[in-house]
Formats: sequence, structure tokens, C-alpha cells
Amino acid sequence: MMITSSRAFLTTLFEEAVRAADPTNGIMSYLPRKPAGRTIVVGAGKGAAQMARSLETLWPDKLEGVVVTRYGYGCKTRNIEIIEASHPVPDLAGLAASERLIAAVRDLSEDDLVIALICGGGSALLPSPPPGLALQDEIVVNEALLASGAPISAMNVVRKHLSTIKGGRLAAATKARVVSMIVSDIPGDNPAHVASGPTVADCSTRHDAMRVVQQYGLDLPRAAIEYLKSPAADAPRPEDPVFSGHTHYVIASAAMSLEAAAAVARGHGVEAVILSDSIEGEARDVALVHAAIAREICIRDRPFAKPVVLLSGGETTVTLKAEHGRGGRNAEFALAMALAIDGHAVEVLAADTDGMDGSETNAGAFANGETVKRLKAAGMDPRQLLDHNDSYSGFAAIGDLFETGPTGTNVNDFRAVLIR
Repeated sequence: MMITSSRAFLTTLFEEAVRAADPTNGIMSYLPRKPAGRTIVVGAGKGAAQMARSLETLWPDKLEGVVVTRYGYGCKTRNIEIIEASHPVPDLAGLAASERLIAAVRDLSEDDLVIALICGGGSALLPSPPPGLALQDEIVVNEALLASGAPISAMNVVRKHLSTIKGGRLAAATKARVVSMIVSDIPGDNPAHVASGPTVADCSTRHDAMRVVQQYGLDLPRAAIEYLKSPAADAPRPEDPVFSGHTHYVIASAAMSLEAAAAVARGHGVEAVILSDSIEGEARDVALVHAAIAREICIRDRPFAKPVVLLSGGETTVTLKAEHGRGGRNAEFALAMALAIDGHAVEVLAADTDGMDGSETNAGAFANGETVKRLKAAGMDPRQLLDHNDSYSGFAAIGDLFETGPTGTNVNDFRAVLIR
């Protein structure tokens, strides 16, 4: 095996996964033809500013428009305006941004072109409550969804039926041709689910949204429930003529990033196995499955021979059981892994490719067979940390947080489990 530092190796794999998700190459591949009229850019997501900057360097003519990204995730652009707003909980800046995006496309004609730059995080960054609901109602809905443990696809079914911009409604607001370029953070890469599909409609209904509410016992404002029960919540369907001539492309995804990371691992003499690019479920439960495979390899050299790195992507969830714990889904995965691989020669990195694990400042965390012992030596109870959803505090105490800062892209979770 051609590696000397396990953490440096795992970091290299993460960096290659992020590099493969750089939107520039994808945008270059799918540049639309220039229109007879104006070209307007709109966008939303944690990597939307970087997508806008890439588009400006590639587009051969004049561009104008506005995109919204998370606070601290902006970058310098020439003509496209960057608005920053709150994520994962919406705020007034996001509400104003939604109004700006709709206004930017509303008065365009068939001769004009809208290029929509969409990536993960756009759901929270584009609050736009329907009649009868206020921003505070949308905030409560979002907080309930985040604490529910529901998969992202289910959360976005609810979000797009409680909005005047999601569920294809932004694209439906214009007569111009719309070309959407999408960086997918959704397991399965359904473009209509990324950022709750502001420019891509799907076949889900308000009845599907109500089933999600009931299945996960969501405590939503009365106004939200009443709205979901009314025909006004119906989103436009994909076959609606308003979407005629519109196109969309997934220009980066977890699958592409994992393949890139696997190639780098093999170049270092380590076999790489991609378990899946679309894993969902509770972070701690997903960790137990990964740990069981890792232990089997450690002990019996099956189902894969050592050395090997197991790679996976997707988006796990955390059902909050404590009010004051700190830590996102990747740190929770790493802590659960640490408990399950205690004493084994296994190294783990779990991180969000956007550089931010939930609402904390780290991308994720490292763990290995010594993590439990080190946590105890620092006076911490790893089982209690997990029970209290407080993985951040544990990894911070032993210096094992993985911090990258904003990466400019988002293809969701990246997990690498190295068995030496």
C-alpha cells in the first residue's frame, strides 16, 4: 500500500470527490445556444455563487441575473448579483431573494433565455410562503422537517407544496425558455427534488405531502395543514404546456464524485469499493452497517480483501433526541462508527461535500479504532454523546473535526472507510 498517513489519504479522496463536483466542466458541456433576446441567470443553493462565476467565464455574451447562497458562501462575480441568506432555517433575506428571482424572469418573452443554476440548500434559501402563510410558518415547517428524520426527498415533497417558487413554479412564472443546470445532492439524482425543484416539476401531489406529514408525525402550523388540504397547494405537473421547450441537466452528482475518489485510491494501491451513491436512513444505523462490513474485512478478509477503502454517498438523517446537542449527520455517523469499530484497524472520514455538516462549522469528522479510548481519556462518554446528538463536542475535544470551509459545490455526504 502506497500511503503513509491514513488521514492524509482519506482527505485526498475527499478533495478529489469535491474537485469532480466542480460545476465548471458540467456547465461547459451543457451551454445552451444564445437567444435572440436577453439571457437572465437565476439560481439557488450552497454552490450557486460559484456556479454563477463559472458561467460568467464561459458565456460568450452579456449576462445578468441574481442567485442566492448561504451566508459566507458568496464569491466575486462580474454581472450576476449574489445574495446571501440563511441556511438551514430560512430568513427575511431568503424571502427577499425569492421575490427577486421571480421578478427577474416574470416579464421575459419567448425570445429570451433563463439559465437556472440549482444545487443543494436551495430549499431553505428560497422561502416563499403561499397566501395565508407567513415566513414564520415556513420556518416552523422547515424546523419540523429537519428534526423529523425524514429523507430529503420526502422533506422536499412537503416544501414544494407550501411554496410559490418551488415545485417548478419559478420556471412556470416566465415565457422564456429555461435551461436548468443542476448539481445533485439527492440520492438517485432526481432533478425535481434538488432544492425542491424551483424550475423542474414532478408528479408528487399535495396528498403525497400530507402522507409525509402523517407518517413522520410533523407538528405543522394549522395554516400549513389547511393549505395542504386545499387545491391551491397543487404544483404544476411536468406535462403542463408551460414547461414546453424547457430542459434540465444534472452536471455533477455523488456518483461522479465517488468514481473519481475510487480512481485516486486505486492509484495509491488501495482497492476501492463503492457501496452506493444514494444511501439514506438514520446516520447511526447506516454507520452500523458500514462497521459490520469493515469488521468482517478486518477479521476474515471478506467480502473484500485488505487493503480496501469503502466509499459511499447519499444523505443520511438524524432524528433529534436532545435539544442542546451539537453535530451534523456526518459527525454522528463517525461517532456511531467509532463505537462499532472500537479496537479494530479501521480509519473513517465522514463529511459533507459542501464543507458544512448541518449547522456547524466543520464538514464532518475522522474516527478510528482508538476514538472511543481517546474520548474516554478526555473525560467524555461516547455513548452518552451519541444519545444526546452531541458528536461535535466529542470530536472537538479530541481534535478530530474535519474542517474545510465552503467548497463551492454540494453533492451531499462523502464517506470513506479504510481497512489497512
